Amino acid sequence: MLQLNPPLPMNTPKGEGFAHILIDYGPESDLFWTVFITATGEIWTFPNRQVRAEKNITLGRTHPSQPESAVQAPQKFGPIAASGHLGPEAA
Repeated sequence: MLQLNPPLPMNTPKGEGFAHILIDYGPESDLFWTVFITATGEIWTFPNRQVRAEKNITLGRTHPSQPESAVQAPQKFGPIAASGHLGPEAA
């Protein structure tokens, strides 16, 4: 865990804010950013794929992409009807 000094301005699915803490659980996990949302004062933690650094013309970052939405399509689990195979858990 690392406290960022100074905090970094970020775009998140909840709006613009400042990242104050960076959490690293190791090589098989995303980095997690704890962001204080400017408009609401809420504190949220987002995985790396859901945040973007804010625009910074001096550094040449003029059009950062929008972070992906926090809401993702549900994943389907269960038997595969076409093959009749139930997956490794049925073996």
